[in-house]
Amino acid sequence: MSSQSFLQMNTVFISILVEALPFILLAVIISGIIQMFVTEEMLAKIIPKNRFLSVLVTTLLGALFPACECGIVPITKRLISKGVPLHAATGFMLTGPVINPVVVMSTFAAFGNSWRMVWYRCGLSFFVALVIGLILSFQFEDGQLKQELSHHSSHKMSFRSKLEGMIRHTIDEFFSVGKFLVMGGLIAAAMQTYVKTSTLLSIGHGKYTAILVMMGLAFILSVCSSADAFIASSFRSTFGTGSIVAFLVFGPIFDIKNLLMMMGTFKKKLVFSLLIYTVVFTFIGAIFIS
Repeated sequence: MSSQSFLQMNTVFISILVEALPFILLAVIISGIIQMFVTEEMLAKIIPKNRFLSVLVTTLLGALFPACECGIVPITKRLISKGVPLHAATGFMLTGPVINPVVVMSTFAAFGNSWRMVWYRCGLSFFVALVIGLILSFQFEDGQLKQELSHHSSHKMSFRSKLEGMIRHTIDEFFSVGKFLVMGGLIAAAMQTYVKTSTLLSIGHGKYTAILVMMGLAFILSVCSSADAFIASSFRSTFGTGSIVAFLVFGPIFDIKNLLMMMGTFKKKLVFSLLIYTVVFTFIGAIFIS
């Protein structure tokens, strides 16, 4: 390992951490607020009992949260612990990092103030989340968290007690998620340094291989969804619209750091199923767009 390569890896690693930490912090604060201030009764009023409508509602709710993929897992975990059905929470987890105001505007700006790529990205992301949420509603029962979270009744607690509880949960969650961010960041930095992008690009000449290569690149680069559109736009002269949309949809759902967070939160069978379904439906959608 040359010292230059090591320095490059170190720089990439630090940039990933600096980029992700504000979103992680925002996510664990939201997670703490949900734990102490949002009751099961509140969520029951918002989320319909019907499986299709529940996925539809949470998929749309995901669009309102300015959450990066780095921070969506702890929020999802907290929602499930509060009684939100797994399939409904998954819809939220899959759209939150892609269809939110920050990502929409960054995509709009990255592609020359054009709405075309924004519609493709949001449309395919919505389709992927809706289909996967419905499939999971038939495939899995609830109880897919690796470690079930304790329920604290906050009905009779004072505001000060709730605030203290929120701060405590936020700190615990930050360190719990932080270790996966560090591990994922290190692996992503090493992959970016030692796996040459040119090698991947040389494979992606065909219509179908180009889509798979761009999805693989999104996984390896592990760029925050609020900034990935600027990287995607740099490939416009090399790849077609479908493969670029695949990059923009797949990366925020599955990259190295996000996969590790999911593996630390959910049972392996669920994570593996999510990965397979996301690859398949993103690939199919990208073919139609091409």
